[in-house]
Amino acid sequence: MLKVLLIVVAVIVAVKLLPIAFAAGCLTAGVLAGLAALGVGAVALLACAALLVLAVLSPIWISVLAIVGIVALFRRNSVAKVA
Repeated sequence: MLKVLLIVVAVIVAVKLLPIAFAAGCLTAGVLAGLAALGVGAVALLACAALLVLAVLSPIWISVLAIVGIVALFRRNSVAKVA
């Protein structure tokens, strides 16, 4: 009988604390959603900044890639002739 009485008391306490637990859960979900949105915004901002830097530096890195490609092309042909 005592065990049943303790379970009933625990259920009553749980029901009384349910609105507080629900509010805490909603608050936690809201904070997590806000942080996720902030994180997505930060990632988008960093991606835009990286694209901007790549666009500004494109005269440099496109030329470097062209030179590296030409060197690799001639180097591959010279290795093929030796072998």
